[in-house]
Amino acid sequence: MKVAVLDDYMKIAGELADWTSLPDNIHTDFFYEKLPDGTDARAEALADYDVLVVTRERTPLPKELLEQLPNLKFIASPEMHNRVIDFDYCRERGIPVCGTTPRPSPTFELTWALILALAKNVTIDDRAMREGQWQTVVGTEIRGKTLGVIGLGRIGSEVAKVGNAFGMNVIAWSENMTTARAEECGTTLVSKDDLFRQSDYVVVMVIQSERTIGLVGAHEIGLMRPDAYLINPARGPIVDEAALVDALKNKKIAGAGLDVYNEEPLPVDHPFRRLPNTVLMPHVAGFTREHYAHWYNGMLEDVRAWLDGNLINEIHGSGIVAARV
Repeated sequence: MKVAVLDDYMKIAGELADWTSLPDNIHTDFFYEKLPDGTDARAEALADYDVLVVTRERTPLPKELLEQLPNLKFIASPEMHNRVIDFDYCRERGIPVCGTTPRPSPTFELTWALILALAKNVTIDDRAMREGQWQTVVGTEIRGKTLGVIGLGRIGSEVAKVGNAFGMNVIAWSENMTTARAEECGTTLVSKDDLFRQSDYVVVMVIQSERTIGLVGAHEIGLMRPDAYLINPARGPIVDEAALVDALKNKKIAGAGLDVYNEEPLPVDHPFRRLPNTVLMPHVAGFTREHYAHWYNGMLEDVRAWLDGNLINEIHGSGIVAARV
């Protein structure tokens, strides 16, 4: 029996979980690179595997791909949701999908790393220092500034909490947010347009869905002040990438801190890589050693339980939300 651990870009799945503890008749392969583009090419790469262990939502598993994997019998996925697996087809085929137990997300920590890097010009000064320069730019303070948080879920609420600790004025909006929820998180509920008009730092903290794709478009970015920053550690398609590139190129806003993109890995020739007013991270906000260890050990337990005839942490999803192959 063959197990494929997909998209292990950092080559740590084998280090953080003991896959050799599986029975001797199990062979585990680790995929360190993104699978080739196209359904047929991916099907060829995965055709021999009985088990797929996926790393979040890096490789979509739509029906068109799954039906070309005749050996597939089980899928393990981090956490208890995955928007790029066709659960309806998996149920039709009798392929269980199991996840891992919840754990507090570290995403809010990197969110604040991006905010502070922008405010204090960390990446600019770091480059200047390595080039032999000294005190080339002046940073700004965040105390007393306005932080606008789009979405006050478990991560957005943590971002707001830190903003309050820094002495910021924290405002918030999402489509279904109530005044009570905003006040519970120490924020003030405002309209969507007012959030973009008033904020020094706009942080995107909603999940990607059909309703939120393109939520931050040219109109919203156009409401931002020239000295304001946009931070997106959520999902790339929530922000209109072309509108953001235009705003950054033409200095309509001061800058952006990004951890997510429409296409990942980010193409080497993407305009974001050439813009000096960005701080870029390679979609790692939720990917700490501690979080990876929890995920991979949890998925290893999923596989072990399935081999023993049991299902733990089964995910009862529906359809497919955001597949891109």
